[in-house]
Amino acid sequence: MDEMTVSEKVSYIKGLAEGLKLNTETNEGRLISAIIDVLGDIALTMEDIDNDLADVSDVVSDLEESVMDIEDEVFGEDDNDDDYIDEDDMYEFTCPACGETITVGIDNLADSGRPFRCPNCGEAVEFDFSGIVDDQD
Repeated sequence: MDEMTVSEKVSYIKGLAEGLKLNTETNEGRLISAIIDVLGDIALTMEDIDNDLADVSDVVSDLEESVMDIEDEVFGEDDNDDDYIDEDDMYEFTCPACGETITVGIDNLADSGRPFRCPNCGEAVEFDFSGIVDDQD
C-alpha cells in the first residue's frame, strides 16, 4: 500500500467501506462516509498541486537555461563553470601613486591597448611583463 498514490489509497479505503456495507443511515456511517469524501477531495487537490509544481519546475528550468544562454552571450562562454579563482591568475601590487595594495587578475593587467588604472586613485599604472614566462606558451 506504500507505493500507491494518495488517490489510490482513498479509493482503496472507499472500497473497504463499501465492502463492509457501511450503513450511511447511522451517525457513524455518515461520519465515515463524509471523511472518505473529504479524503478524496484532498487527494484530488494534492494531484493538482503536484501537476502545478511540475509545470513550475519546468518553467524554472527553462528560465535557468535562458539566463545561462544570456550570460554566455553577454560575458562569453566560460569553460570553468565553478566560481574558483586560481591564485596563479592573480597579481598583487602596491600603487606607486597612492600606496594602496591592489589585487587584480593577470588578464586585466595584460590587456594591451589600454593602461591599467588604479581603482583607488585612478592613476595609470604600467607593468613590465618582459620577465614573466607564460605557462601556455
